[in-house]
Amino acid sequence: MKKNVLLVYYSQTGQLTKLAESFISPLHDLPEINLEIQAVEPTTNYVFPWSFNRFFNIFPETVHLRPDPIITPVFAQDKYDLIIIAYTVWFLSPSQPITALLQHNNTKKILAGTPVVTLIACRNMWLMAQETVKQLLTQSQAKLVDNVVRIDSCGGPASFIATPLWMLTGQKQPLRWLPKAGIDDKEINDCAKYGQKIKTTLLSNKPIEQPMFKHMSAVKVNERLILSEKIGYRSFYLWGKLLIKAGNISTYLRQFILYFYIAFLVCMICTVVPITALIKTLLSPWLKKRILKQKNRFSWPSGE
Repeated sequence: MKKNVLLVYYSQTGQLTKLAESFISPLHDLPEINLEIQAVEPTTNYVFPWSFNRFFNIFPETVHLRPDPIITPVFAQDKYDLIIIAYTVWFLSPSQPITALLQHNNTKKILAGTPVVTLIACRNMWLMAQETVKQLLTQSQAKLVDNVVRIDSCGGPASFIATPLWMLTGQKQPLRWLPKAGIDDKEINDCAKYGQKIKTTLLSNKPIEQPMFKHMSAVKVNERLILSEKIGYRSFYLWGKLLIKAGNISTYLRQFILYFYIAFLVCMICTVVPITALIKTLLSPWLKKRILKQKNRFSWPSGE
Protein backbone atom coordinates (compact mmCIF):
# COMPACT_ATOMS: atom_id res chain seq x y z
CA MET A 1 0.00 0.00 0.00
CA LYS A 2 1.26 3.46 -0.92
CA LYS A 3 2.39 5.78 1.84
CA ASN A 4 0.73 9.21 1.77
CA VAL A 5 2.96 12.17 2.62
CA LEU A 6 1.78 15.78 2.69
CA LEU A 7 3.97 18.88 2.64
CA VAL A 8 2.27 22.20 3.44
CA TYR A 9 4.17 25.48 3.53
CA TYR A 10 4.00 29.22 3.06
CA SER A 11 7.01 31.05 1.68
CA GLN A 12 7.03 34.78 1.08
CA THR A 13 10.62 35.23 -0.11
CA GLY A 14 11.06 31.86 -1.81
CA GLN A 15 13.80 30.72 0.58
CA LEU A 16 11.54 28.33 2.47
CA THR A 17 10.35 26.89 -0.85
CA LYS A 18 13.95 25.96 -1.71
CA LEU A 19 14.50 24.51 1.76
CA ALA A 20 11.31 22.42 1.60
CA GLU A 21 12.13 21.20 -1.92
CA SER A 22 15.55 20.03 -0.77
CA PHE A 23 14.02 18.41 2.31
CA ILE A 24 11.57 16.26 0.31
CA SER A 25 13.75 15.69 -2.77
CA PRO A 26 14.42 11.99 -1.91
CA LEU A 27 10.64 11.35 -1.83
CA HIS A 28 9.97 12.37 -5.42
CA ASP A 29 9.03 9.85 -8.11
CA LEU A 30 8.82 6.85 -5.83
CA PRO A 31 6.07 4.34 -6.69
CA GLU A 32 5.72 3.46 -3.00
CA ILE A 33 5.13 7.05 -1.85
CA ASN A 34 2.33 9.41 -2.82
CA LEU A 35 3.76 12.90 -2.23
CA GLU A 36 1.31 15.80 -2.07
CA ILE A 37 2.60 19.37 -1.92
CA GLN A 38 0.43 22.34 -1.01
CA ALA A 39 1.37 26.00 -0.70
CA VAL A 40 -0.89 27.86 1.71
CA GLU A 41 -2.84 30.58 -0.10
CA PRO A 42 -3.63 33.60 2.10
CA THR A 43 -6.52 35.86 1.14
CA THR A 44 -4.29 38.80 2.07
CA ASN A 45 -1.49 39.66 -0.33
CA TYR A 46 1.68 39.80 1.76
CA VAL A 47 3.72 41.87 -0.66
CA PHE A 48 7.46 41.29 -0.66
CA PRO A 49 9.50 43.30 0.04
CA TRP A 50 7.56 44.67 2.96
CA SER A 51 6.84 48.34 3.47
CA PHE A 52 8.16 49.58 6.83
CA ASN A 53 4.72 50.29 8.27
CA ARG A 54 3.15 47.05 7.02
CA PHE A 55 6.04 44.99 8.38
CA PHE A 56 5.56 46.16 11.95
CA ASN A 57 1.80 46.65 11.84
CA ILE A 58 1.09 42.93 11.50
CA PHE A 59 2.84 41.90 14.69
CA PRO A 60 -0.05 42.33 17.19
CA GLU A 61 -2.39 39.96 15.31
CA THR A 62 0.49 37.60 14.52
CA VAL A 63 1.52 37.15 18.16
CA HIS A 64 -2.08 36.93 19.37
CA LEU A 65 -2.84 34.24 16.77
CA ARG A 66 -5.47 36.30 14.96
CA PRO A 67 -4.32 35.78 11.38
CA ASP A 68 -6.04 36.94 8.22
CA PRO A 69 -7.94 34.00 6.70
CA ILE A 70 -6.54 31.68 4.04
CA ILE A 71 -8.25 30.08 1.07
CA THR A 72 -9.88 26.89 2.37
CA PRO A 73 -7.33 24.08 2.07
CA VAL A 74 -8.54 20.98 0.23
CA PHE A 75 -6.53 17.81 0.75
CA ALA A 76 -6.44 14.83 -1.58
CA GLN A 77 -6.41 12.27 1.22
CA ASP A 78 -8.45 11.80 4.37
CA LYS A 79 -5.46 10.34 6.16
CA TYR A 80 -1.69 10.73 5.80
CA ASP A 81 1.20 8.64 7.04
CA LEU A 82 3.22 11.82 7.57
CA ILE A 83 2.58 15.56 7.36
CA ILE A 84 5.45 18.03 6.95
CA ILE A 85 4.71 21.61 7.97
CA ALA A 86 7.30 24.14 6.78
CA TYR A 87 7.09 27.65 8.15
CA THR A 88 8.91 30.90 8.81
CA VAL A 89 8.96 32.95 12.01
CA TRP A 90 7.23 36.33 12.25
CA PHE A 91 7.84 38.24 15.50
CA LEU A 92 8.75 35.10 17.46
CA SER A 93 5.53 33.42 16.26
CA PRO A 94 4.60 31.25 13.30
CA SER A 95 3.74 33.27 10.19
CA GLN A 96 0.09 34.27 9.89
CA PRO A 97 -0.71 31.94 6.95
CA ILE A 98 0.64 28.93 8.87
CA THR A 99 -1.29 29.89 12.01
CA ALA A 100 -4.46 30.20 9.92
CA LEU A 101 -3.73 26.78 8.39
CA LEU A 102 -3.29 25.12 11.79
CA GLN A 103 -6.49 26.74 13.06
CA HIS A 104 -8.56 25.62 10.07
CA ASN A 105 -11.05 22.78 10.63
CA ASN A 106 -10.02 21.01 7.42
CA THR A 107 -6.43 20.90 8.65
CA LYS A 108 -7.38 19.77 12.14
CA LYS A 109 -9.19 16.75 10.67
CA ILE A 110 -6.14 15.43 8.85
CA LEU A 111 -3.77 16.28 11.71
CA ALA A 112 -5.65 14.22 14.30
CA GLY A 113 -3.55 11.19 15.21
CA THR A 114 -1.04 11.89 12.41
CA PRO A 115 2.78 12.07 12.73
CA VAL A 116 4.04 15.59 11.97
CA VAL A 117 7.47 16.96 11.12
CA THR A 118 8.06 20.72 11.34
CA LEU A 119 10.63 22.51 9.21
CA ILE A 120 11.64 26.06 10.18
CA ALA A 121 13.56 28.74 8.32
CA CYS A 122 14.30 31.90 10.31
CA ARG A 123 16.84 34.55 11.29
CA ASN A 124 18.03 33.01 14.56
CA MET A 125 15.11 32.96 17.03
CA TRP A 126 12.58 30.14 16.71
CA LEU A 127 11.98 28.72 20.20
CA MET A 128 8.80 30.63 21.06
CA ALA A 129 7.33 30.12 17.59
CA GLN A 130 7.83 26.37 17.86
CA GLU A 131 6.27 26.32 21.33
CA THR A 132 3.20 27.96 19.79
CA VAL A 133 3.13 25.41 16.96
CA LYS A 134 3.42 22.60 19.51
CA GLN A 135 0.33 23.95 21.30
CA LEU A 136 -1.65 24.22 18.06
CA LEU A 137 -0.66 20.68 17.07
CA THR A 138 -1.64 19.37 20.50
CA GLN A 139 -5.05 21.01 20.14
CA SER A 140 -5.51 19.05 16.91
CA GLN A 141 -4.25 15.83 18.54
CA ALA A 142 -1.37 15.60 16.08
CA LYS A 143 1.84 13.76 16.98
CA LEU A 144 4.95 15.89 16.57
CA VAL A 145 7.79 13.46 15.87
CA ASP A 146 10.56 15.71 14.56
CA ASN A 147 11.65 19.30 14.08
CA VAL A 148 14.34 20.68 11.76
CA VAL A 149 15.59 24.27 11.97
CA ARG A 150 17.85 26.22 9.64
CA ILE A 151 18.88 29.80 10.50
CA ASP A 152 20.56 32.68 8.68
CA SER A 153 24.22 32.01 8.06
CA CYS A 154 25.50 35.56 8.53
CA GLY A 155 25.50 35.37 12.34
CA GLY A 156 23.35 36.95 15.06
CA PRO A 157 24.64 40.56 15.30
CA ALA A 158 24.98 40.97 11.52
CA SER A 159 21.60 39.33 10.82
CA PHE A 160 19.95 41.90 13.09
CA ILE A 161 20.67 44.41 10.31
CA ALA A 162 20.95 42.20 7.23
CA THR A 163 17.68 40.28 7.57
CA PRO A 164 15.38 43.29 8.19
CA LEU A 165 17.03 45.06 5.24
CA TRP A 166 16.30 42.00 3.09
CA MET A 167 12.67 42.10 4.20
CA LEU A 168 12.38 45.83 3.43
CA THR A 169 14.42 46.02 0.20
CA GLY A 170 14.06 42.55 -1.30
CA GLN A 171 17.87 42.32 -1.60
CA LYS A 172 19.89 39.83 0.41
CA GLN A 173 22.95 42.08 0.38
CA PRO A 174 21.84 45.70 -0.19
CA LEU A 175 25.08 47.04 1.33
CA ARG A 176 28.55 45.78 0.39
CA TRP A 177 29.87 45.81 3.95
CA LEU A 178 27.04 43.58 5.18
CA PRO A 179 27.18 39.79 4.89
CA LYS A 180 24.53 38.18 2.73
CA ALA A 181 21.26 37.53 4.55
CA GLY A 182 19.51 34.19 4.49
CA ILE A 183 20.38 30.52 4.86
CA ASP A 184 23.50 29.30 3.10
CA ASP A 185 22.87 27.09 0.05
CA LYS A 186 24.99 24.35 1.61
CA GLU A 187 22.67 24.25 4.61
CA ILE A 188 19.65 24.12 2.31
CA ASN A 189 21.05 21.28 0.21
CA ASP A 190 22.10 19.37 3.34
CA CYS A 191 18.43 19.05 4.35
CA ALA A 192 17.99 16.31 1.74
CA LYS A 193 19.44 13.92 4.34
CA TYR A 194 16.26 14.25 6.39
CA GLY A 195 14.13 13.37 3.39
CA GLN A 196 16.34 10.34 2.87
CA LYS A 197 15.73 9.27 6.46
CA ILE A 198 11.97 9.72 6.00
CA LYS A 199 12.14 7.63 2.84
CA THR A 200 13.97 4.79 4.61
CA THR A 201 11.52 4.88 7.51
CA LEU A 202 8.42 4.87 5.29
CA LEU A 203 9.71 2.06 3.09
CA SER A 204 10.29 -0.09 6.19
CA ASN A 205 6.48 -0.19 6.49
CA LYS A 206 6.63 0.65 10.16
CA PRO A 207 4.42 3.42 11.57
CA ILE A 208 6.25 6.64 12.44
CA GLU A 209 5.92 6.89 16.21
CA GLN A 210 9.38 8.00 17.33
CA PRO A 211 11.79 10.76 16.24
CA MET A 212 13.70 9.91 13.07
CA PHE A 213 16.33 12.66 13.20
CA LYS A 214 18.06 12.10 16.52
CA HIS A 215 21.84 12.71 16.31
CA MET A 216 21.38 14.31 12.86
CA SER A 217 21.88 17.96 13.91
CA ALA A 218 18.22 18.73 13.27
CA VAL A 219 18.21 21.70 15.64
CA LYS A 220 20.69 23.77 17.61
CA VAL A 221 19.44 25.64 20.67
CA ASN A 222 21.43 28.80 21.35
CA GLU A 223 21.30 28.91 25.14
CA ARG A 224 22.32 32.60 25.19
CA LEU A 225 19.11 33.54 23.38
CA ILE A 226 16.60 31.61 25.51
CA LEU A 227 15.99 34.41 28.01
CA SER A 228 16.02 37.07 25.27
CA GLU A 229 13.34 35.18 23.35
CA LYS A 230 11.14 34.88 26.42
CA ILE A 231 11.47 38.59 27.18
CA GLY A 232 10.92 39.53 23.54
CA TYR A 233 7.84 37.35 23.19
CA ARG A 234 6.36 38.77 26.40
CA SER A 235 6.99 42.28 25.10
CA PHE A 236 5.34 41.52 21.75
CA TYR A 237 2.37 39.94 23.52
CA LEU A 238 1.71 42.81 25.95
CA TRP A 239 2.28 45.62 23.46
CA GLY A 240 0.34 43.68 20.85
CA LYS A 241 -2.67 43.55 23.14
CA LEU A 242 -2.43 47.32 23.66
CA LEU A 243 -2.12 47.97 19.91
CA ILE A 244 -5.13 45.79 19.07
CA LYS A 245 -7.23 47.72 21.60
CA ALA A 246 -5.90 51.05 20.30
CA GLY A 247 -6.80 50.03 16.75
CA ASN A 248 -10.39 49.42 17.83
CA ILE A 249 -10.49 53.03 19.03
CA SER A 250 -8.57 54.76 16.25
CA THR A 251 -6.11 53.72 13.53
CA TYR A 252 -4.20 56.95 14.21
CA LEU A 253 -3.83 56.02 17.88
CA ARG A 254 -2.58 52.58 16.89
CA GLN A 255 -0.02 54.12 14.52
CA PHE A 256 1.23 56.53 17.19
CA ILE A 257 1.69 53.75 19.75
CA LEU A 258 3.24 51.47 17.12
CA TYR A 259 5.98 53.97 16.22
CA PHE A 260 6.67 54.59 19.89
CA TYR A 261 7.01 50.83 20.38
CA ILE A 262 9.37 50.46 17.41
CA ALA A 263 11.74 52.97 19.04
CA PHE A 264 11.38 51.12 22.35
CA LEU A 265 12.00 47.77 20.61
CA VAL A 266 15.23 48.93 18.95
CA CYS A 267 16.51 50.16 22.32
CA MET A 268 15.54 46.88 23.94
CA ILE A 269 17.29 44.78 21.27
CA CYS A 270 20.44 46.89 21.53
CA THR A 271 20.54 46.63 25.33
CA VAL A 272 18.46 43.77 26.74
CA VAL A 273 19.53 41.09 24.23
CA PRO A 274 23.31 41.50 24.71
CA ILE A 275 22.95 42.01 28.47
CA THR A 276 20.83 38.88 28.95
CA ALA A 277 23.22 36.91 26.72
CA LEU A 278 26.15 38.11 28.85
CA ILE A 279 24.36 37.30 32.10
CA LYS A 280 23.48 33.86 30.80
CA THR A 281 27.12 33.23 29.87
CA LEU A 282 28.46 34.46 33.23
CA LEU A 283 25.97 32.40 35.23
CA SER A 284 26.17 29.29 33.07
CA PRO A 285 28.56 27.41 35.41
CA TRP A 286 25.90 27.63 38.16
CA LEU A 287 22.95 27.04 35.88
CA LYS A 288 24.15 24.00 33.96
CA LYS A 289 21.33 21.71 35.03
CA ARG A 290 18.65 24.33 34.36
CA ILE A 291 20.12 25.26 30.97
CA LEU A 292 20.36 21.58 30.00
CA LYS A 293 16.72 21.09 30.99
CA GLN A 294 15.69 24.11 28.89
CA LYS A 295 17.73 22.95 25.91
CA ASN A 296 16.19 19.48 26.10
CA ARG A 297 12.72 20.98 26.22
CA PHE A 298 13.21 23.30 23.26
CA SER A 299 15.12 20.79 21.13
CA TRP A 300 12.44 18.10 21.64
CA PRO A 301 11.57 15.87 19.87
CA SER A 302 14.58 15.52 17.56
CA GLY A 303 17.22 16.75 19.99
CA GLU A 304 20.44 18.51 19.10
